[in-house]
Amino acid sequence: MTTIDKKTSASGATSATGAPLLEVRDLHVEFHTRDGVAKAINGVSYSVEAGETLAVLGESGSGKSVTAQAIMGILDMPPGRIPKGEILFHGEDMLTMSAEERRKIRGRRIAMIFQDALSALNPVLSVGYQLGEMYRVHLGLSRKEAKARAIELMDRVKIPAAAARVNDYPHQFSGGMRQRIMIAMAMALEPDLIIADEPTTALDVTVQAQVMDLLAELQREENMGLILITHDLGVVADVADKIAVMYAGRIVEQSPIHELYKRPAHPYTRGLLDSIPRLDQKGQELYAIKGLPPNLMKIPPGCAFNPRCPKARDICRTEVPALVPVTEQDGGELPGRGSACHFWKETIHG
Repeated sequence: MTTIDKKTSASGATSATGAPLLEVRDLHVEFHTRDGVAKAINGVSYSVEAGETLAVLGESGSGKSVTAQAIMGILDMPPGRIPKGEILFHGEDMLTMSAEERRKIRGRRIAMIFQDALSALNPVLSVGYQLGEMYRVHLGLSRKEAKARAIELMDRVKIPAAAARVNDYPHQFSGGMRQRIMIAMAMALEPDLIIADEPTTALDVTVQAQVMDLLAELQREENMGLILITHDLGVVADVADKIAVMYAGRIVEQSPIHELYKRPAHPYTRGLLDSIPRLDQKGQELYAIKGLPPNLMKIPPGCAFNPRCPKARDICRTEVPALVPVTEQDGGELPGRGSACHFWKETIHG
């Protein structure tokens, strides 16, 4: 298989085949440990188009980051294993590519922004050196040329006095500035797709908004696809086009973003929305979903959410619900909507 060429794929693979920029099909990921097999991903499917933002939402342990790591090809294998599924980038399955072919795509065609910038950045190398490394390794630029590009990148992500700070080290920047450096690193080679894994974790609300606005601005300029992984519904409200809600390694609901906020079609999504603090409910106790996410080595039979679900019935404890299209009460189509709940009609129309 030939590694996808940037110029060819941008005008060829997508237009010729009509394939999405990225398409994940029935992906399964498991981890083999001394205690047993943890089934982290259990049949995830989603797609992202150029210029589109997909938000992937769920509690810790739902499989959001593991799916991203599988796409990037950075899972530790072993103990990780991908027994089933496809990851199609411009119509070509990356899981069948050689390690060298995937390496050429990773960073240059698909980039990732990690949630903890201080851990992701090397503490003993200047930020300018780390940004310039992308150009030295992938484009063969000299150190002087790479440093000039690094300054341009820092300017682009709105880091003040970039030329004066290019030789500073990660610990000399604030959390928000470090996250901007991570965004700059991801943007360096103008990738087709960026995966942002909890990019606003541990940042205050004002800085969160600035980082999200910056990501959205850069995405519009480059017409990139963006996968935004988060556990915070408030973060994605203004930037995402569509959303996939994950629980126990499966997608339990998918929807255009604003439709999901108006009328969730799964009890888990309803619980997440009800747990968001509201200004019109001052003094009231915050809602919380009872219980804990399941042990991935012992996922409950039937719907994995049934032990915590207020609507659970006998069928929920025996049959795994398929992700089915969601419709209006009269049967009218609701484009892009799906729910993996036996009783989704009661949730969305109740």
